[in-house]
Amino acid sequence: MSNLQRRLRAPVREGGVSIAKLSALGQLHRSGAQPAAELARREGVKPQTLTRLLAELEAEGWLARTPHPIDGRQSLLSLTRSGSALLGREMRRREAALAATIDAELSASEQALLRDACALVDRLADAMQPTADDRGRP
Repeated sequence: MSNLQRRLRAPVREGGVSIAKLSALGQLHRSGAQPAAELARREGVKPQTLTRLLAELEAEGWLARTPHPIDGRQSLLSLTRSGSALLGREMRRREAALAATIDAELSASEQALLRDACALVDRLADAMQPTADDRGRP
């Protein structure tokens, strides 16, 4: 699984979007607007680690900052239309590459086994979701 994940995450062409950028954009897509500290928590990194990445995403027009409605010291990060479009294109490209490889390399019975295995992996991932009590613990 790790090898497949690395292959799917690798930018296919020079100048491709890094996995760190796609991960941050994907998190904003899934979870909506949030402060940088929350994004860092969800990504499993320190807020300082994201500083440069967020500045790059903002400069590229893929991320917007708006004032936090309650805490004026913070801003909320959200995807721009451009960021959402980029994320969609990258995910479709990676999914198409995986689908083409599955079609080319696996028989119909192997494809059925793979679907069953994916369902089991999803079930395991769901079972390992942190509970509210676990959050914030190492």
